[in-house]
Amino acid sequence: MVYYRSVGTISRHRHTVLRDAGGALHFEELMGEEGFSSDSSLLYHRHIPSAIVGARTWELPDHSLVANEPLLPRHLRLHDLTHDDPAHTDAVRGRRLLLGNDDVRLYYVVATVDSPLYRNAIGDECVYVESGSAIVETVFGSLEVRAEQYIVIPRATTHRWRVVGSEPLRLFAVEANSHIGPPRRYLSAAGQLLEHSPYCERDLRGPTEPLLVDGTDVEVYIKHRGAAGITGTVHVVPHHPFDVVGWDGCLYPFVFALEDFMPITGKLHQPPPVHQVFEGHNFVICNFLPRKVDYHPLSVPVPYYHSNVDSDEVMFYVGGNYEARKGSGIGIGSISLHPGGHAHGPQPGAIEASLGKDYFDESGIMVDTFRPLLLGEAARAADDGVYPSSWSGGRWIDDV
Repeated sequence: MVYYRSVGTISRHRHTVLRDAGGALHFEELMGEEGFSSDSSLLYHRHIPSAIVGARTWELPDHSLVANEPLLPRHLRLHDLTHDDPAHTDAVRGRRLLLGNDDVRLYYVVATVDSPLYRNAIGDECVYVESGSAIVETVFGSLEVRAEQYIVIPRATTHRWRVVGSEPLRLFAVEANSHIGPPRRYLSAAGQLLEHSPYCERDLRGPTEPLLVDGTDVEVYIKHRGAAGITGTVHVVPHHPFDVVGWDGCLYPFVFALEDFMPITGKLHQPPPVHQVFEGHNFVICNFLPRKVDYHPLSVPVPYYHSNVDSDEVMFYVGGNYEARKGSGIGIGSISLHPGGHAHGPQPGAIEASLGKDYFDESGIMVDTFRPLLLGEAARAADDGVYPSSWSGGRWIDDV
């Protein structure tokens, strides 16, 4: 993260004794990145955080990946995906794998019930709330999230999702094999967001008070690395993990709302990096939001055709009417995958239709990866099967 927080009760000096009113000792836990060499926070527990009294295997849902062969752009209709038991699907165990590679995995879930306690031991998570509301309870405290907000959860943070209200919770989850944070080009040497950044520290909402929950023999679901790739384990711990009386540091979960992102615009069409909001190892996350567009009298507001030489591009369409994709069948709840090696751009007629416009009412979440993305079971189930021919008027040769 980019700035320091202190929440609850902590000792005057780190690694010194902290006791409760009755004289009982609290136990420090240092959550730190990169082997004590990067951001960290120091948490003070009522109980020993290492204690385990049981364990079993967590059988994860289908995580198989297949190559995008033959190489094709894809249109995935996420709102057509169903769950085996919609009335009992939670935000953790119900995730269906869309796309993935060795750096990042993209999931979609429609949750209707609270999740179990969960910890991702592989990497950070950046979860976008498409619709619905939730309270995300963590060892650092609680955070309310709603539609059109991200929550970034650091690796190994124990947390759970609690659905608020009757509306299902639709989530687009980006699970990294690394850490996720603001783009480095927007940070000073000391980690402050710079003046040319499209957002600042005021826009990032972290926990403000401890969350203390009692309980014994509590289950925690853990996603971690295994001999054959991603695997799962359930730990039974003797005391509830939400026993942290205070913490301080620069590593914690935070919420960021789309409405607090200030789009960068220009006289001519601006390239995707100006829309970047977060980055991880070998991938970036961008927002394309309602904005004024190019003001040169001869400008073409929609993107030019472009080849993704070094990346695969994923766009999740979450609001408005995306100008460049009009006529393709893409709408709210769609994902487009434009793989490296295929030039893509506006649909036929979109350039002409955009000329003279000075404002786009569109919202999209983009993930660009720098290694090819493979197709998960959810992508294979949601593929519309016709998108590749959308630039050629539906013409397709089946016997090539």
